Amino acid sequence: MAGEFTVTDEKADMEISEVSRIYLDGKLASVFRLDDATRYRTVRIPTPQGRLDHTYTLCGEITIRTVDGRTETHEVSSSGILHNPDGHHFDALGSDGFTDFFLVDPQAPDAAERIPGRGEVCSTPIS
Repeated sequence: MAGEFTVTDEKADMEISEVSRIYLDGKLASVFRLDDATRYRTVRIPTPQGRLDHTYTLCGEITIRTVDGRTETHEVSSSGILHNPDGHHFDALGSDGFTDFFLVDPQAPDAAERIPGRGEVCSTPIS
C-alpha cells in the first residue's frame, strides 16, 4: 500500500441509526454503524500504490425521525473521485433530506469530486 487517508462519519441529530459502506476503487474499504451509543466513527483507509486518483462510493441506509415523529429509512448511494487523497481527512456528509452522501475535505475542497447519480457498486441486482 502506498498511503492512507481518514474518513469520519457522524450521526446527525435527526438520525436514529446509520449503516453505510465506503468502497474504494470498487472494493469494500470500511463499514460505519452509527446510533446513539456510537455517534461518530473515524476510519483509516489504505490506498494502493501507483495511483493518484481513486473512485469512491458511499452507500447504505440512514433511518431518521421526521419532525412529525415518523421514522423513515433512506437508501444512500453516491460516488466520486478522490484526487491524491493520501494524508487527507474527509468528512462523510449528507444532503437533500438524507438521500445524497459524499466525501469532502474542508481544508482541501478540490481533493474530492462528486459524480452525479447513484453509485453503481451499491445497485441492487434485478432478476
